[in-house]
Amino acid sequence: MDIKQLEVFVSVVDCSSFSKAGDKLHLAQPTISGQVASLEQEMKTQLLIRATKEIYPTEAGKLLYTHAKVILEARDQAVREMEAFSREMRGRITVAASTIPGEYHIPKMLQSFRKSYPDVTFDIQMMDSMEVIHHVSNRAVDVGFTGTTIDAPRCLFKEFANDRLVVITPNEKRYQKYTATGFPMKQILSEPFIMREEGSGTRLETEQFLKEMSIDPQKLNGVVTVRNTESIKKMVSEGVGISVISKSACEDYCQFKKILAFDFENVPLRRKLYIVKNRKSVLSATVQAFYEYAKEFYFKKG
Repeated sequence: MDIKQLEVFVSVVDCSSFSKAGDKLHLAQPTISGQVASLEQEMKTQLLIRATKEIYPTEAGKLLYTHAKVILEARDQAVREMEAFSREMRGRITVAASTIPGEYHIPKMLQSFRKSYPDVTFDIQMMDSMEVIHHVSNRAVDVGFTGTTIDAPRCLFKEFANDRLVVITPNEKRYQKYTATGFPMKQILSEPFIMREEGSGTRLETEQFLKEMSIDPQKLNGVVTVRNTESIKKMVSEGVGISVISKSACEDYCQFKKILAFDFENVPLRRKLYIVKNRKSVLSATVQAFYEYAKEFYFKKG
């Protein structure tokens, strides 16, 4: 016995007719008759009296009709409540984000999202990309944003934005000559280098790019390792060394000529940014709406 059979049976009783029940449910009369016959066979009893001018339930049919009405009402109530829940769109969303998505992409996204859903609030937890993936894998947060991907079977990665990494240097005359040509690839090994921490998406993507350019990242002259992009810009502006960071992160310092930014010999270093969710998690309607919104936000902006 399934709920469709019960729906057909109740409709036949209510309409006292197979044809009228078919019209009501938008089903052919043979389908209606077949559903009732199948239900009677399963119940091992006759449920309807098929008279010449009308159809009415047997005593067994009356009993089943009473229970079927309760079951169908419970189904309809569940549907109504779920639809109301989906429309309500309120609650708190926990987000883990690495530095670049968290500081330079998510704020605009949240501002736009909350215009449509003002009752949704967010708990943003900043950490490096590897920590983000770990938190999503363990369902410690609803969704995550990272600057790289790894082989994480529990995680589903979807691109939500593009990013461009650039070499930043102090605004000194010896670096200004690279404005037209871009920063020489091999030169990076000769400069004091300010590193992002292990687990940073920026660091992972930079190291992968250097390997592709036949440069060993282990030979970088790392003079300091930091977790904070703002600290990197400050150190570069004061001449501590050079670094590689997101172009969107350094635009303020470049605007005021505190630092210079270059592609590698005019070879753009581009990467993707990702939104991450646990493959097995069933997201609430609110979180699912934000997840879908985030995936399309920057691409819709063009």
